[in-house]
Amino acid sequence: MENNRDRSQKVIEKMMKKEALKKSMNHVIDLTKIDGDGAFPCPKCGSVISPDDESEENYQIVDTQVQRDQLEALIVICKRCGTAIKLVGFAQQPQA
Repeated sequence: MENNRDRSQKVIEKMMKKEALKKSMNHVIDLTKIDGDGAFPCPKCGSVISPDDESEENYQIVDTQVQRDQLEALIVICKRCGTAIKLVGFAQQPQA
């Protein structure tokens, strides 16, 4: 019984964190408006967040939003200051 209660509590905590993240989401970056390689500074602390940083040393991907097999948005957290940033404007891949 205790094991089920622990799992239920973890699910509830995860849902609450996700909801809090959505409410605190006030930084949206449209990648179509960024020149160069897609790197941008964190809106709060200025730490450079780059898609080339596969180690996720400066950021962490916390959520992906996909619609009809197309990436619509990514939500990342700046590891330096903890700011949540929603990335939109992913290029549509041409159908072959």
